[in-house]
Formats: sequence, C-alpha cells, structure tokens
Amino acid sequence: MARKKEKKPGKLEIKQIRSLSGRPEIQRRTIRALGLKKNQSSVIHDDTPAIRGMINKVPHMVAVREINE
Repeated sequence: MARKKEKKPGKLEIKQIRSLSGRPEIQRRTIRALGLKKNQSSVIHDDTPAIRGMINKVPHMVAVREINE
C-alpha cells in the first residue's frame, strides 16, 4: 500500500497592530499566547487550526501574512 505524503503546514507571520490598552483579559491572553509581547512585534508560527483559531479571536488586533517557503 502506498503511503500518503504528509503535507507540511505553511508558515504565518503574525504582527500585532493594535495596543492591548482597554482590551478584555481574554484578548490580552490570546495575544500573549501567540507570543506577541509589544505593539508592532511579530512572530512566525506554523499554519495550524489552533493558531488560526487564536487569530480569529483577535483579527482587529493582528495582521497576518502567509510565508511561502
């Protein structure tokens, strides 16, 4: 039986574009869980459903760019 090729997840660059001032605690925790520490900071994550879910909780505070390898 032939094996399926496992597709490697792509990469996402996530940049914080809005301040955490005056935001609910759940949004602050989501931003911190993504690894963002300061306004205008950015991180790179694998494109997984968990990361996409976190991005969907705070779409007004982050900018997302797909990275092609």
